[in-house]
Amino acid sequence: MKTKILVSACLMGFKVRYNGQDKSLITEVLEHWQREHRLVIHCPELAAGLATPRLPAELVGGGGIAALQGEARILDSDGKDVSQTYLLAAWLALKTAQDSGCRLALMTDGSPTCGSKKIYNGAFQGITQSGMGVAAALLRHNGIEVYAEDELPALIARIEELET
Repeated sequence: MKTKILVSACLMGFKVRYNGQDKSLITEVLEHWQREHRLVIHCPELAAGLATPRLPAELVGGGGIAALQGEARILDSDGKDVSQTYLLAAWLALKTAQDSGCRLALMTDGSPTCGSKKIYNGAFQGITQSGMGVAAALLRHNGIEVYAEDELPALIARIEELET
């Protein structure tokens, strides 16, 4: 059986990011995996009811794990606490991945939801720091391996390892 991969919708060319844009990463390998029905394309934030476009949001007081534990918050650029919506987004990403049998995820780095290596520092100044968004943290906590878009070669190698 082919390994299933949860993929951030913006990486597949869908204009679902906060600014109404995509972050397209469509490559030959992703197109091939799409034809093999391996990809489960999902935008956690849209699934949780957020609009496109929407105000940018950042984690404040910690990363995704801290937010899941109620020790950090997610605020939009107007200062509104949108933590509950983003936590719902994380749980919907996990449910989608589990229901679809995904063992791996390819997600947009930097996002307060999908970031797996870096997130913005909460000051809305365009500065990133090491950390995970809420969905990436929840997926990892539940045994789903999460890769950032710049880790596509590592994801390809992992799939080859799993399927040989």
